[in-house]
Amino acid sequence: MNSNQEATTITLKGRITSDNAADIEKKALSQLEGAEGSSVIIDASSLEYMSSAGLRVILRIKKTYSDLKIVNVSPEVYEILEMTGFTEMMTVEKAYRMVSIEGCEEIGRGANGTIYRIDKDNVVKVYNNPDALEDIKHEREVAKLALILGIPTAISYDVVRVGESYGSVFELLNARSFSKILGNEPDKLQWCVDEYVEMLKKIHETVVPEGKLPDMKVTADGWASFMKDHLPAEAGEKLVKLIGDIPHDDHMMHGDYHTKNLELQNDEVLLIDMDTLAVGHPIFELASMYNSFIGYSEYDPNMILDFQGFDAETGRKFWRMSLSEYLGTDDEARLNEVEDKARIIGYTRMIRRSIRRKGLESENGKAEIELWKKELLELLGKYDTLLF
Repeated sequence: MNSNQEATTITLKGRITSDNAADIEKKALSQLEGAEGSSVIIDASSLEYMSSAGLRVILRIKKTYSDLKIVNVSPEVYEILEMTGFTEMMTVEKAYRMVSIEGCEEIGRGANGTIYRIDKDNVVKVYNNPDALEDIKHEREVAKLALILGIPTAISYDVVRVGESYGSVFELLNARSFSKILGNEPDKLQWCVDEYVEMLKKIHETVVPEGKLPDMKVTADGWASFMKDHLPAEAGEKLVKLIGDIPHDDHMMHGDYHTKNLELQNDEVLLIDMDTLAVGHPIFELASMYNSFIGYSEYDPNMILDFQGFDAETGRKFWRMSLSEYLGTDDEARLNEVEDKARIIGYTRMIRRSIRRKGLESENGKAEIELWKKELLELLGKYDTLLF
């Protein structure tokens, strides 16, 4: 037993059945003497099996020590605890296998994590948050929802540890991202645009049951409120109103829809990195797309090469061709109008993100923010609605 002010740990080993449950309970309670009021951690790393008698031992311990959790649980024991409802009554943490990403190819990167190929058939998404189990659970749930609603995606089949972080493992058989295709096979630009827009339309045509996904409108209202304090008063109020006037929309959006998040597996196009899935008006999606292909690299054009694997000229061309195909028009005035409206939201998001990441404390950061702010202020003078 290990004891400190925060928790007392006891270890369960082997198999717990009706033959030895009473002795194990007696020993455990003896170890817990004097630990009243402290948290209790049951280390199950050496526990092979538990019958109903073993489950009752845990219940009786929890009755006395309500702040109880079980850690390092094998898949077999976890299944027992999950089937009997114990995972809903207390915290139960699996023992996760370790995966190394040293030397692995990066194939995708999003707001919350980076995706690496660990062998020819599998990839792992490593989450930025070191305590990402809830993030992983959320992404699994929304990916399943998307699949049920007809969006082709990969579903995580395992959770692993990657250094100090957690990762989700997906099966992607010899898949290639659209970024890699564009970077290595420029003659496939039109094919990539066609497939990219077809998937985008499929996403935006999908109606999501109420409450199943976050509302991007609520998130964007928060961006505008933040920015109000960083703009001249009149401009700040107009930005809040423009975004506030965008109506709720229950159609799906990806939220981070760029070419690293589309994979070609054999002849099937799959959407990945689903943790940003939301509902909302398509202007929010277009804003995120503009940022990915142009916005983030406006100050430093090399950024898109580092991130997407192709140059700024390709990014600009891909964005305009995709926007034209999505809107069904070649009219430059119409394309410029919708692009400008997307830019208003895109700059709002980028400036807020940079400020929150201490961009105002570096020369490059300040220059970048000033560039985006200048563009934003000019655009705010041109439009009275962000709808299109």
